[in-house]
Amino acid sequence: MSLRINENFNNSIPFLVGYKQLKIPIVDDGGNPAWPEMFPIEKIRELENIVGPRHFSAQMMLEYVDEEKIHLEPGAVQFYDDDFDKFNCRIGEHIITGASLYWDPSSGRANSDGSVCALIYRDDKNRTAFVHDIKYMSVDDEDLHPLTTQCELVLEFMKKHNVNRLGIETNGIGNALPEIIRRIANTKNIQINIIQISNHIKKETRILNAIEPLLASGRLYMHNKIKQTMLLSEMLAFTPMGSTEHDDGLDAVAGCLAMVPGPVRPVNGRNTIIRANTNFTI
Repeated sequence: MSLRINENFNNSIPFLVGYKQLKIPIVDDGGNPAWPEMFPIEKIRELENIVGPRHFSAQMMLEYVDEEKIHLEPGAVQFYDDDFDKFNCRIGEHIITGASLYWDPSSGRANSDGSVCALIYRDDKNRTAFVHDIKYMSVDDEDLHPLTTQCELVLEFMKKHNVNRLGIETNGIGNALPEIIRRIANTKNIQINIIQISNHIKKETRILNAIEPLLASGRLYMHNKIKQTMLLSEMLAFTPMGSTEHDDGLDAVAGCLAMVPGPVRPVNGRNTIIRANTNFTI
């Protein structure tokens, strides 16, 4: 069986010629939901708060936002002074339900990418994230074991915050780190849980997708001590086009936000007296 190809194929009528494009945004110009039975305005606003205005505009309002115009504005960060209360699992009035610790490693030497470890707490009920601490690490150029030195620093950071679960980016130099840090932890009788993470998405995209929705919706918190680090400067200089010279702290924060947080439970130390109600009859 043979098929005869139309000799005038190149000049044939384009597919869907004459058709009109139908675009129905989830909310019209007057603020009315397109499908109120399925998506009442309260649910729509909740959805916008979750995904952030950029994704909401593109996916729900059918209006693309050019990534070149997006900035990570430090002024949108909510800053706080409270320490994490390990007995009640709170930061101020927020009930903390999870924590993530993420290490974006490098050699730590001068003129190399930064090696950064970030700690983030979560309040799942309010969908807020708290960048509670961040550690930029460097080692002396004469150090013969720069990765071992950094592992020591990370273990100190974990001990300081009473966290034993660590995500490590294992692309490149990070591939050797899980074994090194486990060995050092064993010599110190420290129990740790290592999550090996391999990233295949462009760094600028990871940073934008993880941080921008929280920042734009006012749900990204940072401890005031973060102001003493390079992180806010990195936010100011960040561009999705990939021309940023320093963004290692942002990369660590983005990796931390992308991790599934480990559950946070109260640390024993404060005994709560529970009295049973015995005023009943059988």
